[in-house]
Amino acid sequence: MTAVVFIHGTGVREPGFSKLAGRVAAGLTALRDGLRIVPYYWGGTHGATLSAGGASLPPAPAATARGLSEAPAAPYAPYAPDDTTAAWAALYADPYAELALAAATAEPAAERPPGSVPPHQELRARLTALAAEGDAPAAELGPGLARAATDLAGHPLLAPAAESLDADDLAVIAARSLTARIVADALDADTPLVPTGDTRDTVTDRLAEALGAPPRGTERGLRSLLLRAANSAASHAVVRRRRALTEAAHPAAGDILRYLARGEQVRADLRTLVAGLEPPVALVCHSLGGIIALDTLVAAPLPEVRLLVTAGSQGPFLYESGSLPSLEPPAPLPAHVPAWLNLYDPRDLLSYLGAGLFPDRVTDVAVDSRQPFPAAHSAYWTNPAVYRHIVDRLP
Repeated sequence: MTAVVFIHGTGVREPGFSKLAGRVAAGLTALRDGLRIVPYYWGGTHGATLSAGGASLPPAPAATARGLSEAPAAPYAPYAPDDTTAAWAALYADPYAELALAAATAEPAAERPPGSVPPHQELRARLTALAAEGDAPAAELGPGLARAATDLAGHPLLAPAAESLDADDLAVIAARSLTARIVADALDADTPLVPTGDTRDTVTDRLAEALGAPPRGTERGLRSLLLRAANSAASHAVVRRRRALTEAAHPAAGDILRYLARGEQVRADLRTLVAGLEPPVALVCHSLGGIIALDTLVAAPLPEVRLLVTAGSQGPFLYESGSLPSLEPPAPLPAHVPAWLNLYDPRDLLSYLGAGLFPDRVTDVAVDSRQPFPAAHSAYWTNPAVYRHIVDRLP
């Protein structure tokens, strides 16, 4: 009888672990009879906790505690700085998001009198002139203004968005789009220097005036389709989740940091568990569980284990970056480490590949949950393809 030891990932605690382990057991035994499923719940004993009850966590900013109903009602009323954070995050993800929202709400364009100029034409001319100035008008943000202005001048959303906005609003939204594009490009390039929000807003105001908006003042606040939707309620939701993220759920903190600093006992407990099982044994692991299993197998032979399965694993990345406790590059994977099946979701930003690091020792297999990140990192155990791949390779 094959024993399958299931090792959970970061942030898992009871009662969630029992539910997860039950789902894994059901998924595997539905495809193969006679399996013995052995859960290894390390989170209760070795998982991270905040020993002082969260004394290290800063208090929630006052601005994020306001509810949606308290957002300013007047179209041009300025928003508090913290209220804009979620909106700028959305713009960094898609600098043309406001234009898309404006275009989606536009009425069909009416027939224009002969000789009239479409409302977006003046802005297009101003964008072209701005591009001709190079990157200097937004130098504080870094390079990219000329390219961003040229791209925006020719963007297909510009004309339909102009149908639902007055000229001032269109100029302000265009300026935010330019700023967001420059910052987003810098983030994509992993720049170590990102401007503060104050600098960002100053440059945005300058660009808005260059595009025809009146000077910033009481007559022009932060009117924005995105800022109306993504105000303090969104920021408050993030702040409320900070304790959970800090304690365990975020893979860059909590459990994984504790493991890297003090992982000896969790590995020793796993060795003891496996040594008491009749072979063959397979280790089926998620996220940090895969790091724990890999470290344990590398450190010394566990002859009972015939298969290592990792899903959403950061083990290959830790090895390549020199952070895996048991093995430092360019050392090869020891011969006593068993066959390794590494399941990854292309949308899971916390899953990494091993075959390129350990040729002929790791089999990388893509599984697609059709979920965005971070949901993709937790969707392996509801994906039938995951169980099929595992059962096909069980000893």
